[in-house]
Amino acid sequence: MNTTIETNPLIDNLPPHLKQFIKPQNYDEYTPINQAVWRYVMRKNVDYLSKVAHNSYLEGLKKTGISIEHIPSMYGMNRILKEIGWAAVAVDGFIPPNAFMEFQAYNVLVIASDIRQLENIEYTPAPDIIHEGAGHAPIIANPEYAEYLRRFGAIGCKAISSAHDYEIYEAIRELSILEEAEGTPESELKRVRNRVNELQAKHTTPSEMALIRNLHWWTVEYGLVGTVEAPKIYGAGLLSSIGESEWCMTDKVKKLPYTIEAAHQGFDITKPQPQLYVTPDFSYLNKVLEEFANTMALRTGGIKGLNKLIESKALGTIELSTGLQISGIFTNIIENDGKPVYVQTTGKTALAFRDKEILNHGTDYHSEGFGSPVGKLKGINLAIEDMSPRDLEAYDICEGKEVCLEFEGNIKVKGEIITGMRNLQGDIILIQFKNCTVTHGDKILFDPSWGTYDMAVGKKVISAYSGPADCFSFDMITHVPSTTTIKPKVCEKRQKLERLYQQVRDCREKNAEISLENILSELKANHSEDWLLTLEIVELAHERKLAVEEAAKAHLLEVKKQRPEVAHLIENGWNLIY
Repeated sequence: MNTTIETNPLIDNLPPHLKQFIKPQNYDEYTPINQAVWRYVMRKNVDYLSKVAHNSYLEGLKKTGISIEHIPSMYGMNRILKEIGWAAVAVDGFIPPNAFMEFQAYNVLVIASDIRQLENIEYTPAPDIIHEGAGHAPIIANPEYAEYLRRFGAIGCKAISSAHDYEIYEAIRELSILEEAEGTPESELKRVRNRVNELQAKHTTPSEMALIRNLHWWTVEYGLVGTVEAPKIYGAGLLSSIGESEWCMTDKVKKLPYTIEAAHQGFDITKPQPQLYVTPDFSYLNKVLEEFANTMALRTGGIKGLNKLIESKALGTIELSTGLQISGIFTNIIENDGKPVYVQTTGKTALAFRDKEILNHGTDYHSEGFGSPVGKLKGINLAIEDMSPRDLEAYDICEGKEVCLEFEGNIKVKGEIITGMRNLQGDIILIQFKNCTVTHGDKILFDPSWGTYDMAVGKKVISAYSGPADCFSFDMITHVPSTTTIKPKVCEKRQKLERLYQQVRDCREKNAEISLENILSELKANHSEDWLLTLEIVELAHERKLAVEEAAKAHLLEVKKQRPEVAHLIENGWNLIY
């Protein structure tokens, strides 16, 4: 198999704070059992999903070059995805939701490169390459859906999170890792499940990120398309789960028309979903997304948007009506008649225009925070940004003039104007003062001894969102996950079983001369609980009309009796062969 590294310009152009999540796929670490798990799931899925999935799925498998026989190489995928305007990168399990969505905004699929254990072949709460590669990748070959995914990422990465969201993310990440890990003590699983349940049961006002994450779950992960009576699957969680893809088509799962109300429906990643949402077509997904985006601080700004940023206690940005953007950790606002009249950040802050940092207004200059009035001057209907040169001169808003500007809400700025900065349209966006005092009533907000005062100009806050305006303004290469994926331990018995799987694989792919009878005998003697390799022996023997077929079938029947929990998996494989 060709695993030559093929780059993709989309990956090369990613900002550093996203590149920090990328890890090597390490294709050679996939074991023969891993490859057999991939092959079983893909054969079962393609057979079943050809009947119940949206027609874009099978077309997408062909376009993206994803093989049934082999776990896909990330670099091979990138070579093909480049042709449809996308790329793929490997990461370690769950990454923070904002980062996940920002990757989508750059047309980059995030693929958790580990693969589920044989014991979790039907479903795993941990993201893995079956979920990402066989679920997400094929469906993006549909241009309309791919644009929805990109647009969702662009809007979703601006959603404001809460501290509670990050606690839930860390707990779910830990649970998904432990659920998938081999030999995790039940007491440890119980502890983490209880932690997740406690956090999910905690009564909090859902953040924008919590709400849009729900929309992502009920569309991108678990979405159905068509009619409520006869839907088709397009969600990656369903496309990659041989258990849930069948379960979801039964009457036991309630089918609801997809609306913005899905934003308020939570989910549990460890259990089959009791209800699913059906969109009439992919274009309707964008309508609901736009409806939700219109409720976000990204588009509404104002006092509510500022309060969301303060409550998040995280790096965020506001944009003023002049286009000036202020990025930092917002800690205080002064309001008047339901509108912000003064905004304050604490710690490193940067000013930007059109998502580019303004020269000499980065975090080194504004290292201890930034504060500025917002709004109109008291008793004057004309905002500073709307004043003509003659108006500015009439109000002494000129270089070298001593001025006292009294804003609505009793904010006063008194000092000598050094200079002003204008945007490309000629609007003033920033005024610099010396010997300046800023007050709110009797409270001093800025003292002349603190140095030069920079006053932002804007009559209102038109947008508030998560993250910086210019991602290069801040050191964002700081993500250190509290948990990492646990690799399965490989004992001598497991190594011997892996070698048997490899021999059967070589027999199938390279026509290697091996004795399937001997392999079956060793399985029965030393690995009697294993079912998947025996199934592969039955398949090979049936195709090549070998005598070992009957003995292998008899052993499978015995495994079904001894392990009823895998009987349906054996039956499903049997149906594919016969």
